[in-house]
Amino acid sequence: MKILYYGGQKSGKSRLAEQRALSLARSHKPYYIATYDNRYEDAEMAERIARHQSQRKESFVTIEEPYSIAQQIQEGNTYLIDCMSMWLLNTLEWEENQLLQEIETLAQTDANIIFVLNDVSSGIIPLDGISRKYVDRSGLVGQQLAAICSEVYEVKLGLPLKLK
Repeated sequence: MKILYYGGQKSGKSRLAEQRALSLARSHKPYYIATYDNRYEDAEMAERIARHQSQRKESFVTIEEPYSIAQQIQEGNTYLIDCMSMWLLNTLEWEENQLLQEIETLAQTDANIIFVLNDVSSGIIPLDGISRKYVDRSGLVGQQLAAICSEVYEVKLGLPLKLK
């Protein structure tokens, strides 16, 4: 089963995705694929990550992988990828077809995968090229994820609205 939780920052996506991963995994610990790459040494992001780690406690097996997500997935297991937005940031140098191939590989894998993606497309068109590239790719990847997922939820104020 593939599931997407999509919404703005601090909307409650991760909490809902964690709960769903735990329910799908049943008696086995699900895997939490953390995609953040701390190459920028961002102290505020380090605090956010610490809160996420505290929130999930020992309920997950954590895998830190900022690039090659599909290589971490093994059939028959349950995975939470948090988040695809950070993965997009890490892979801005990749060609678009590489991104789509990674999504296709994930789609073909017989595993439960819960994706988390930030909504960054509801604002104005960014002035700079790199930001436009990021927003465009986020929209493209979001469409691909929605296409491969059997369930898609938009999350606002901690409330999931089922879109698919």
